[in-house]
Amino acid sequence: MTSPFSRVRFIMTEPSHPGNVGSASRAIKTMGFHDLVLVAPKTEQITSQPEAIALASGAADVLGNAPILDTLEQALAPVTLAFALTARERDLGPSTCDIREAALMAREHLQTHQDARVALVVGTERSGLTNEHIGLCHRVCHIPANPQYSSLNVSQALQLAAWEMRYALNQSLAPAEASLPAPGRRPASTEAVLALLVHWQEALEAVEFLNPAYPKKLMPRMRHLFSRNNLTQDEVDMMRGVCTAMIQSARFGPRNPSPPLG
Repeated sequence: MTSPFSRVRFIMTEPSHPGNVGSASRAIKTMGFHDLVLVAPKTEQITSQPEAIALASGAADVLGNAPILDTLEQALAPVTLAFALTARERDLGPSTCDIREAALMAREHLQTHQDARVALVVGTERSGLTNEHIGLCHRVCHIPANPQYSSLNVSQALQLAAWEMRYALNQSLAPAEASLPAPGRRPASTEAVLALLVHWQEALEAVEFLNPAYPKKLMPRMRHLFSRNNLTQDEVDMMRGVCTAMIQSARFGPRNPSPPLG
């Protein structure tokens, strides 16, 4: 069975300062993690910049192996539980928790499902995560810092998050005690849930519940609903079947219409 430390991913979204990427590499390696992913960096060849290499200081392997992806959706594709790390309050979004609660939730998730993957996502140095980025995550988490000055450098935030994760995982069960659920009962990946949302939107439009010209906030609210409930693969498959039936019924009518009365 793989170590839970190998199933925790740290994602930096649109980083612009090479030094922060190098410092983040060192921060997570110090705590026993190695999976760092960069999404759409603002600086070209950011991992090979001298400042990044200097501040990685012994974590060149983490820095050099960090994949660079175009979108957060790609970075979260295999992930089954994602936390958006932000200090800003949001009117619409996933449920919130502090970083210690997030670490305990991650530990339980990794213990329960041996193929589960957890991610912690941080945003840009200047503006943090967008609402769209947060909408792709299952929970919003924060570091309970000074309320008069709660802004942390992204590499510092990752250091604290990695420490909390390490502390929680060091208290975890022995690997042999983790359960091995049936494939359908395993948590659905972000990729599977996003595919369901595309199908679900198509179905809602087919039955004229959603007007694509005036979508308002319906789909973001639906996304938060599905994310909050930590869908299993069986549940995703079931909902995809519902979507297919809705679309077919809208296009061709019910398969077995009721006979007329009288």
